[in-house]
Amino acid sequence: MTDVPVPVRPAVRGGLRAAALRVHAATPQGRDRAVDALRACAILGVVLGHWLVTALVSGTGSGTHPALRTTSPLQHMPALAPVSWLFQTLAVFFLVGGHVATRGYGSSRARGVPYGQWLRARLSRLFRPVAAVLTLWAVTSATLLLTGADPGTVRALVGLALSPLWFLLVFAALTAATPLLTRLNPLWPAAVVLHVDLLRFGLGGPAWLGWLNLPAGWLVPFTVGAAWTRGELDRRRAGWTLLTGGAAATAVLVALAGYPASMVGVPGAAVSNLNPPTLAAVAFGLAQCGLALLLRAPLRRAMRRPAAWAAVALVNLSAMTVFLWHQTALMATTAVLLPVGPLAGLHTVPDGPGWVVARLAWLPVLTLALAVCWAAFRGFERGGGRRAPRTVRSQSPGAVTAPGPRVGA
Repeated sequence: MTDVPVPVRPAVRGGLRAAALRVHAATPQGRDRAVDALRACAILGVVLGHWLVTALVSGTGSGTHPALRTTSPLQHMPALAPVSWLFQTLAVFFLVGGHVATRGYGSSRARGVPYGQWLRARLSRLFRPVAAVLTLWAVTSATLLLTGADPGTVRALVGLALSPLWFLLVFAALTAATPLLTRLNPLWPAAVVLHVDLLRFGLGGPAWLGWLNLPAGWLVPFTVGAAWTRGELDRRRAGWTLLTGGAAATAVLVALAGYPASMVGVPGAAVSNLNPPTLAAVAFGLAQCGLALLLRAPLRRAMRRPAAWAAVALVNLSAMTVFLWHQTALMATTAVLLPVGPLAGLHTVPDGPGWVVARLAWLPVLTLALAVCWAAFRGFERGGGRRAPRTVRSQSPGAVTAPGPRVGA
């Protein structure tokens, strides 16, 4: 008897297409899908950026196990600074966050929802996944130290794993202040950043002044998002003004004022554009906001395709899980393969083009490791595994629900 081949792939493709069609059909016609697409792009940009500019190099430590230290290809190959321009997308996330928060707060007020209830709903979606990250890394760091791991390695790993939390704290603070920010002009926080940088770099002020820019710097794109909600940025001219003005200001600041070309921190560098944000980072963020606004119409057209919308919905479904666990996926991959190494692009010094090619080849492995983290911990973002309504809520404050779980951060 001749075996009849089973058409597995067509069946899989058919199932995926059917699922995409269900998500597409369940989404209200009035929903601005470009908002979710921009959020997904921002999250994926941060993830890819960290994976491409973060390296854990193996060496000899003080413990009984091999040590790992943090470095970056940007430190050894400054010509790669444009990579940071592509993948440092936090301004877009704050832009979308400001737009969604102000829109959602206005909608809640119209429905008579108390501020406290609105804020709890917003922040619970942000912080539910944090408990799992903190618990796992508390146990992991204690275990590593008790088994003789190099203390410097433990500090480096914990620092990387918990580094996304600063973003959540700033984002949560701005979200809580939404009622005060709905009418704030972005020029006011930008002026704060300008004066802080003048004091720091021009007049020799103390370095700690820079931390005033942490809320002020990210308040700029957040309030640009509020202006979007007010309808002040609907014309394409607004997007072009932000894009060209922000890009020109960034170029002048880098070329003439001595700001770093990299838009992320570089180990060993005297000044970081990101930690805390500088005027150059704010100008660059405004350019990104302008580009995001210009992409709204093309994204809305692209999101009419069920497959594209389903992919965006999937990313938004676990946005915080992906964001919080992507560094852990990188470190887990590096640590698990350390006994085999040193492996190029994973444990070696990122000092040449060969490392870049090797790291690109590792991206599918890192994606698989992140998928494992997602499968293990996504329930925390969904409220401890509780079943969510099987509807898609239109214009909800920062979240969309595809059939089943919630989509959005």
